[in-house]
Amino acid sequence: MKRIACICLSLCAGYAAATDIGVVGLFPGKAVLVVDDAPPKAYAVGSVLSSDTKLIAADSETATIIVNGKRQVLTMGQYVHRAAPGSSLSVVLQADTRGHFVAEGQINGSTVNMLVDTGASLIALPASEATRIGINYKGGKLGRTSTANGLVSVYHVKLDSVKIGDVELHQVDASIHEEGLPYALLGMSFLNRMDMRRNGDQMTLTKRY
Repeated sequence: MKRIACICLSLCAGYAAATDIGVVGLFPGKAVLVVDDAPPKAYAVGSVLSSDTKLIAADSETATIIVNGKRQVLTMGQYVHRAAPGSSLSVVLQADTRGHFVAEGQINGSTVNMLVDTGASLIALPASEATRIGINYKGGKLGRTSTANGLVSVYHVKLDSVKIGDVELHQVDASIHEEGLPYALLGMSFLNRMDMRRNGDQMTLTKRY
């Protein structure tokens, strides 16, 4: 089953990997979770998910988990990743001759070149590019957004995966534009999960969660 929301949480010292928890169903007093890629299973409030992870609350909108004494609240559609200690991943981007950073990455396994744009709230794709890589964007939520050319119609979707170098995120929000967008934009739905550091004509993106 495809994950709708996923949270990777550090295990106690001595474990090499993080605990991977995906939320695929929410009900009063119960959550259907995928733990470390095991088949989906319904967990009642109070269930122990790993040596330091416990489900402490659930309703139709959120699941609350305690990890190492800290609360984590998950909602359907949310994706949070916390890597195991020492496993943070980075990618270095090189500016082009105009000073722009263009990332050659993969969306849902297909290669896409994206212009880094901190002014874009979401990853944005032209409809032609979305079609090329097999995104059924018209199944997404239709909305309107403001551009330099005025208000335009867009479709809001979730991308299964976005990968740049060794950095990969899942279930990333994106908008698909049928007009007015000549190239793909790497917006804040990806970048806000990164530490961004610029040194001259290089930009380093380090995965935070």
